[in-house]
Amino acid sequence: MLKEGIFLGKRYEILERVGSGGMADVYKGKDHKLNRYVAVKVLKSDYRSDEIFIQKFLSEAQAAAGLMHPNVVNVYDVGQDRGLYYMVMELVEGITLKDYIEKKGQLSANETISISIQMATGIQAAHDQHIIHRDIKPQNIIISIDGKVKVTDFGIARATTSTQTISTNVMGSVHYTSPEHAKGGNVDEKSDIYSAGITMYEMITGHVPFDGDSTVSVAIKHLQEEIPSPVKEVPEIPYSLECIILKCTQKNAERRYQNCQELIMDLKRSLVDPEGDFVNNPEYIPGGDETIMMSDEDKRRIQNRNNYQQDYYEEEEDYGGGYGDDGYGDDEYDDYEDDYERSRGNGDGSGSVVGTVLKVVVTLAIIVIAAVIIFMVVKSEGFFDKMSIDSPIKEEEETKQVSVPYLIGLTEDEAKDALSKEGLGYGVSERVQSDEFERGQIISQSPEADQKVDVNTEILVSVSIGKAIEKKKVPEVAGQDEAAAKNMMANSGFVVEVEQREDDNVPAGKVITTAPAGGVEVVEGTKIILYVSKGSNKVTVPSLKDMTKEQAANLLASMELTGSVSGEEFSDDVEEGKIISQSPAAGEKVPKNTPITYVVSKGKEDKDDDKDKDPDRPGYPGSSGGDMPNVKGMEAGYAISILDSYGYPASIIDYETNSTMISGYVISQTLYDDGTVGLVVSQN
Repeated sequence: MLKEGIFLGKRYEILERVGSGGMADVYKGKDHKLNRYVAVKVLKSDYRSDEIFIQKFLSEAQAAAGLMHPNVVNVYDVGQDRGLYYMVMELVEGITLKDYIEKKGQLSANETISISIQMATGIQAAHDQHIIHRDIKPQNIIISIDGKVKVTDFGIARATTSTQTISTNVMGSVHYTSPEHAKGGNVDEKSDIYSAGITMYEMITGHVPFDGDSTVSVAIKHLQEEIPSPVKEVPEIPYSLECIILKCTQKNAERRYQNCQELIMDLKRSLVDPEGDFVNNPEYIPGGDETIMMSDEDKRRIQNRNNYQQDYYEEEEDYGGGYGDDGYGDDEYDDYEDDYERSRGNGDGSGSVVGTVLKVVVTLAIIVIAAVIIFMVVKSEGFFDKMSIDSPIKEEEETKQVSVPYLIGLTEDEAKDALSKEGLGYGVSERVQSDEFERGQIISQSPEADQKVDVNTEILVSVSIGKAIEKKKVPEVAGQDEAAAKNMMANSGFVVEVEQREDDNVPAGKVITTAPAGGVEVVEGTKIILYVSKGSNKVTVPSLKDMTKEQAANLLASMELTGSVSGEEFSDDVEEGKIISQSPAAGEKVPKNTPITYVVSKGKEDKDDDKDKDPDRPGYPGSSGGDMPNVKGMEAGYAISILDSYGYPASIIDYETNSTMISGYVISQTLYDDGTVGLVVSQN
């Protein structure tokens, strides 16, 4: 285990371990180059000196490195530092689909379809890069906290060749493996589709279709037994979804979907037409037997493969924190087993085959000769005749009976052990909801306890899938204070998230509405979003009449509005420099930062025409000794025109910042000896 705080590649800081698998540990780390959190998978110390395991570890990175897709856990980097082999991946905070199914018991049709679409999209992204995942299962599907579904763990993935064939010594989790994979045949995209179909079956029913006492028995069921229709356990399942699952899990690969695009299209159509008869399940294909027959050699090969796996690796090791199997703990490295065995013997193995065959032939000859001699001796003594008369052993074995043990309340593993001790078989007749028995416990059995049955009789049991999922109505909290609404939701067993919104009709701090809406029935523990008002974005326009421009600017700024002069007019009622009218009018509600324009009074109009014609009147243009008008507070361009009309050529000489004056308005004026005027103008 790595210590917290160490760096790998002078870049990745190890923060904490988030999980461990058969071959690697996974740590939460920080990429200091890109300033982001990542997941760092580090090969365990036991395997760092083994070139085979190192190559397998690196092959996972190479298989997934080119898959940059929203529905795939992306691989960013791979490297070696101080003898440590590590892989840097996207850090996904969330839960595995396996844990999610166990938490909910079984998923609804819409939820199953939604997750399946994203899962199939991620698988298709791999197939587009000519990569077969080969270990699709709920443990390798992550649901992030924002609802994104991601495919992870390409630990036993392989790149296809030009002929679309693939090395098949490695087998993924047996409960999800395709028939051709279990048998050791060619594996292609349709094998991943089969595993995806088993995963969909588990989502909708809460359990896998095939189970057994050993991995071999499960593999044989995949090869020889039909997948039971999920409608037997979930009568309300939409017809189209039932057909999709059954098409994905056809024994004959040619009768499945040929690619994930076809599957995704049918899943999307199922959302809008749940009972539609649009799934194309092709008729029987000659030469494509539904039941795959197995020779004894096939069974021995599967048995040996799974014994090897069980001896060395745990079947499902969870990383926690959003990462399922590490891809090295189940069946990752047994494709090197054959190479290893072939390399044993005479150094390079070149002479081992002949020697082995010779030894086998000699041994068999000795056994046959010994058996013939023994048979002749025994027959000559009349032993067989005596056995046939005096010893009813065979008949006793055939008629031997045992008592059925009491299984009610036991877990499935405990029930299997109890039956195995008595030489009895185990089978599940149904899985049902139960308020009395916990998930996985036996509810009933047939035959009942203490009955006498023949050895090897299969005892059928009913298994609990846990309590029925309780649904509650979302409380009606619209118009309530935020704190009161949150308490009501929490007391009802819901998770609460608050989102602030502007609203013109609901006061700040009050609940506008909820999602899901009040009165809707949802599962206890569902996240409820409270939309809380942060007040209106509109303000009431104040009255600016009789204010100066400076006063108006200050008032509007305090109310998050802006103002500007739209013109000037003569007024008998409003003194010069004060506001006559405005737009929008006072009392109107407008959004914040709306511009308010207003007209400023020029004072009373001088109606004495003769006086205007007197060239000696003080202030008349061109007169000497006329009064210079005060243009302070006027818009600069307008002020220059006024001064010019009075015979005072004016120009802007400087700009100053003034918080009380609107930008572009005159702050001060100076009369020079040559009769010109210099203006200082506001600039904000």
